[in-house]
Amino acid sequence: MFHLIVNVCLASGPANCAPMLLPAGDAATQQACMSQMQRIADDWLATRPQLTGQAPRCVDNADLPAVALRELQPKVHVFQGDPVQMEQSSDGRIANLGVIEGDASIAVIDAGVSRAQGQAIYVAIRRMTDKPISHLVLTHMHPDHVLGAQVMAEAGATIVAHHAMSDALQYRTGTYLENIQRLFPPAEWIGTAVALPDVGVTDLDAIDLGGRRVELRAWPSAHTDNDLTALDVTTGTFFTGDLVFRELTPVVDGSLAGWLSWLQGEPAGQARIIVPGHGEPTADWAQAHRPQQAFLKALADATRARIAEGIPMSEAVPIIAKDLKSFAPAWNSFDMTVARDATAAYKELEWE
Repeated sequence: MFHLIVNVCLASGPANCAPMLLPAGDAATQQACMSQMQRIADDWLATRPQLTGQAPRCVDNADLPAVALRELQPKVHVFQGDPVQMEQSSDGRIANLGVIEGDASIAVIDAGVSRAQGQAIYVAIRRMTDKPISHLVLTHMHPDHVLGAQVMAEAGATIVAHHAMSDALQYRTGTYLENIQRLFPPAEWIGTAVALPDVGVTDLDAIDLGGRRVELRAWPSAHTDNDLTALDVTTGTFFTGDLVFRELTPVVDGSLAGWLSWLQGEPAGQARIIVPGHGEPTADWAQAHRPQQAFLKALADATRARIAEGIPMSEAVPIIAKDLKSFAPAWNSFDMTVARDATAAYKELEWE
């Protein structure tokens, strides 16, 4: 397969550029790709006045960068991110992402932190199959999971997410885009834009990939207020998004009490392998969730104790962080996350 690549630059400021893969230009031969490349490139750039483009070309799939996909179960592949916070990463590619292949089409689980990563996922998929990408499932609104979504949308995918995610993402869009531009070089973020969901799941839903059913469930507020899980029924592979952290310190951005309730409810059911939002997949549900559950319970207990003592939040947060110091060796990015968690916990639990 050949892909249409356009060298895209920022229209203002320094001459920073990056290659854009435009899925509409995909073709089986280089000649077929070249026959339509200028029109497709012009149409794409016409809706993006902040960008300029030059030198469209058609490149063989094998010559483009791709993420490494590991087959966990038959026709279920995972990209495993580096389990650190984005501030400690060179490119922000810290989240686990999934690809599920059915007889008729493909579902992608989360899209990564940037258009560049979304393109690399897309290239990797096209090395495996030319089946259409019918669905992109977004597990929640955080940038490391969603900012590559536009590539899948341009490839024809329907974007599916929790019904509350669209509002949450729109509210944070400006901040997310500013952050990746602050943290990473332009080649990593040029062309990145937010793609909002097409379908919002309110409770239970499912998608059919042809002989392959993926069950989706929207949850009450926990890690965020828009968490969604995906279960590949055929293999029992359970994509939890950031409802399960491994290796990377859990981040509270929804409800600490709700998250603990979720963990106590055995949400994995009969799943045979759990793919967390960060860290190594595992077949053992207890191994997947118990370290996180212990940390979150300790966070809740320490926070409630300081609230009961009448200590104001500004003074309580560093005390709570110190109370939890024994957990630090087990979790990456602990020091830069625990104060944020203590603040979120205090704001929630002081109103119990």
